[in-house]
Amino acid sequence: MATVRRPGAPDAYHCGIDAAMDVIGGKWKVLILWALDESPRRFGELRRMLPGVTEKVLTSQLRELETHGIVSREVYDEIPPRVEYALTERGVALGVALQPLGLWGREHVLGKAPRSAAPS
Repeated sequence: MATVRRPGAPDAYHCGIDAAMDVIGGKWKVLILWALDESPRRFGELRRMLPGVTEKVLTSQLRELETHGIVSREVYDEIPPRVEYALTERGVALGVALQPLGLWGREHVLGKAPRSAAPS
């Protein structure tokens, strides 16, 4: 009998990769992490950086990342209200963990040699 996934229940996963993929799964989550890697962003900035994403989907993906503790949402008491999204410490750690995967994709899927360090 197959194990049924229950988000938040560690015993429902088969391995760490399975658990991590549950957090970052979806078309837009990794791209949201990429966009937030440099600095906090407002919703409109994220939307412009991710052409093709709808407001509904972006909102949903941001909420899921917030639920997992990957993204923080800060509301500023201004008129009009300003909301910024940023990576949490957990989100930064996830970005570091995804870097080798990005290098693999660059080399094996995009066919580009990995960037090497400048010669000394």
